Amino acid sequence: MAFDEGRVYGGYGMEEDALMDDAGRRRDPGAVVRDFREFIKTHFTHDRRETDEPLLYRQQLNKDPTSLLVDLVHVRLHNANLGAELEARPAEYLPLFERACKEVLREDHQLGADGEERDFADVQVMLYSSEAFGPSGVRDLSSDRVTKLVQLPGIVTSAAKPKHKATYITIQCKDCRAVENVACRPGLGGAILPKQCTAQAGGAGPNQKCSYNSFVVLGDRSKFIDQQTLKLQERPEDVPTGELPRTLLMVTDRHLVGRVTPGTRVRVTGIYCTHRSKAMDKSGSAAAVTLQQPYLRVVGLQEESDAHKDESFSNEEIASFERMASQDDMYESAIFPRIAPQIFGSPDIKQAIACLLFGGSRKVMPDGTSRRGDINVLLLGDPSTAKSQFLKFVDKVAPICVYTSGKGSSAAGLTAAVVQDAGSREFYLEGGAMVLADGGVVCIDEFDKMRPEDRVAIHEAMEQQTISIAKAGITTVLKSRTSVLAAANPPSGRYDDLATTSENIDLQSTILSRFDLIFIVRDAADADRDAQIAQFVLRVHAQSASTAGDEAAEAEERFFKRYIHYCRTHCYPRLSDAAREALVSKYVDIRERARGRGRDQDTEESPIPITVRQLEALIRISESLARMALKPEAGPEQV
Repeated sequence: MAFDEGRVYGGYGMEEDALMDDAGRRRDPGAVVRDFREFIKTHFTHDRRETDEPLLYRQQLNKDPTSLLVDLVHVRLHNANLGAELEARPAEYLPLFERACKEVLREDHQLGADGEERDFADVQVMLYSSEAFGPSGVRDLSSDRVTKLVQLPGIVTSAAKPKHKATYITIQCKDCRAVENVACRPGLGGAILPKQCTAQAGGAGPNQKCSYNSFVVLGDRSKFIDQQTLKLQERPEDVPTGELPRTLLMVTDRHLVGRVTPGTRVRVTGIYCTHRSKAMDKSGSAAAVTLQQPYLRVVGLQEESDAHKDESFSNEEIASFERMASQDDMYESAIFPRIAPQIFGSPDIKQAIACLLFGGSRKVMPDGTSRRGDINVLLLGDPSTAKSQFLKFVDKVAPICVYTSGKGSSAAGLTAAVVQDAGSREFYLEGGAMVLADGGVVCIDEFDKMRPEDRVAIHEAMEQQTISIAKAGITTVLKSRTSVLAAANPPSGRYDDLATTSENIDLQSTILSRFDLIFIVRDAADADRDAQIAQFVLRVHAQSASTAGDEAAEAEERFFKRYIHYCRTHCYPRLSDAAREALVSKYVDIRERARGRGRDQDTEESPIPITVRQLEALIRISESLARMALKPEAGPEQV
């Protein structure tokens, strides 16, 4: 089988006589179609037959006669050989699956409303698997998976504009006017035009041969489908330390076009293919024929938030989570001690980071707007106060996290960039750190070293949790539902006791008001505290040589990470009436105290004005404390 020769679209030049099974025997395509028809017509919900239970795939097909979403696990349960062959030769078996769908539709709807026989459009079969199979990521793909079905997790980092791809083209000879249809190879494959006309009789006469390369393409009589090119990148948590994330080109078509935007975490099912690189072709080297660039022909696409909304937690795990949440003093005994245990002291900062990891509840208003539930935290203070270590801990524990440094980050690197493709010269979007961390945490070290214009770029992302793009003719809005944990130093390097708070915090009030919690970290000289820190550091270094301790710490870390993920996906607390009253009272009291300080001190105003944003911050913190304990409501004790 040549590169890109497999047919994905039903009825487009399928070489039916080339269909083979695992043993190398020829298989009758009609028998394969019958197997798929039987699967569609007889597969029931929950894999069992009940008289009053609807047919799963037949019902889905009748509801939407243009597409069918199929779980590969169901195909294997129905017919193990058919499932194995579909996974091994998807380019050959998918067209037969789509033909079977059309035949089932014709059986169910033989006549239309006017009594005439109906003609159905092509059906697109989209595949996914509720159970993992094949390579676990982009890094695990190898040459032995070419032409086979794979399922990969990753992040969509860029999306090109949709194009129109021909499934077959109609060509006409300029000499004899003969018309011929030529099938196009799917994915990134093209069409091979015949060099010479083979018509027996035509305008050139029966005894005259048509000239070479006499064909022209009739675009208005050709058939096209939508096609879009995406770029899939490894998830940050899957990239080994010290290595760059790997990317893979993807091609979607028909109903899969326009389904995702940059920054979306997806689980992709597709055919691992290869194509000849244009750059290699231009080089003219002999290796251009043999070297192929890999890409993925997508046949199924799921957003990871949907695919893992009900991620499997064992009954033992859930029971252990509930036991931990039901402890009397679970905050002090189970949650806060697990936050950066290798860092001495700083209990308030550890509590704030715990609130950031669990987060509050995101709310959608009746008018379609939303209120963020993610908590932003700023650590500002002296060097050597473990600010960066807190960021590294969150990077390791948070289910989704992107770590970056302010000095090496630009506005485009944090939000999104519009990049021009070198080959087609078209512009496409490429998501930045806050887009790639959608649904997680962005850790920004050296926040004060960022240029002011770069910090302004993340204002919208921190409050509205969206990124608006209007560049190079591309106007869109990307999601950036992330928490921000930032670390910064004062302008002079250390906190100056003789300067005012505004002089020590060299950040604009517009960015400061977007942080829910701000901590000024001091390295004050105290003999007793210094001795405690020294003993703690020496004890940590002494324990680092213990392998058993490392294994226990890793197991504890995995458990805590799973607990965070379980709480974020299964608990969405709201405020109780008593909590609302307590919050109103606390907010009014904070405003009065801030106003009183302004009257008593004949100085400049506070660098952080107390606004409604601080009230919403109190709401998010209360909800996060309730989520830690798996409580459906936040009471006065969480305020």
